[in-house]
Amino acid sequence: MYGKELILDIHDCDNSLFNRRDLTVFFKRLCDLIDMEREELHFWDYDNEEKEFLPPHLKGTSAVQFIRTSNIVIHTLDDLNKVFLNIFSCKPFDDEVASDFCEKWLKGKVNNRTVVIRE
Repeated sequence: MYGKELILDIHDCDNSLFNRRDLTVFFKRLCDLIDMEREELHFWDYDNEEKEFLPPHLKGTSAVQFIRTSNIVIHTLDDLNKVFLNIFSCKPFDDEVASDFCEKWLKGKVNNRTVVIRE
């Protein structure tokens, strides 16, 4: 096996957590929990004041937390209280533990959960 990707759609989240400060803490705790070494963290914020071409429901924050063995990507949708999250690593990790943590931290409910094994 080369690696694993966990893909989560989490609905009914607490969108007050969709900010850079809380998401930075989220990444730190998730990486500690699944034993991943963090590298650079990059954010992009999308709001309709700056990006008039975006439909209102796309307002949110996207971030990539690079890890030594790949990356963790999050997309938040503020007005819909949804998060789309991918964890990909060639280092093994417990996808159940990661999924449970993300659901609890974001105070939502996993609506869709997919694990892809890369060979």
